[in-house]
Amino acid sequence: MKLVVGLGNPGSRYAATRHNVGARIVERLAERHRIFGGERRFEGRFAEGRIQGEDVGLLVPETWMNESGLAVALALRGLPVADPAHDLLAAYDDVDLPFGRLRLRPGGGAGGHRGMDDVLARLGRHDLPRLRFGVSRPPPLQGTTDWVLQPFTREEEAALPGLLDRAAAAVESFVDAGIEAAMSRFNAGE
Repeated sequence: MKLVVGLGNPGSRYAATRHNVGARIVERLAERHRIFGGERRFEGRFAEGRIQGEDVGLLVPETWMNESGLAVALALRGLPVADPAHDLLAAYDDVDLPFGRLRLRPGGGAGGHRGMDDVLARLGRHDLPRLRFGVSRPPPLQGTTDWVLQPFTREEEAALPGLLDRAAAAVESFVDAGIEAAMSRFNAGE
């Protein structure tokens, strides 16, 4: 089984913020594959289905962002995920990438992202595939925390459906062919 996790903060107040784009990617993937349900499990919303012929679990933690690792650790203990280095993908926002740019990686550090930092710390490993979605740097004199907790601009929000579809396609590529193939296809143009 593959596990795809979309990081974000719980509640309607944060649903449309930049920090929740990881959750929105997983929600878009669920729509594309008609994986509905979203039962409360593993400290988050969880659903199972098939993508590209593979069994896939979709998880959106309902912990605060900086405690995302709790949900991921619980899911890995409760699901038949053979090897997180090949079968887990975490999707989240990245202020160091231009808006809408995707970057897949097979592992590494958290790059200052507190949610991913908690995932890495709780699992005690850095070899976890991830999909980072660019939300751009904050304007001068605005802090990063305030920036990621704001909604996208009207123009960005209008562009998001196509960008979320592209991100969902990147996850499908990961599920079907692995992180290296997905990187080759979706990291182009960096």
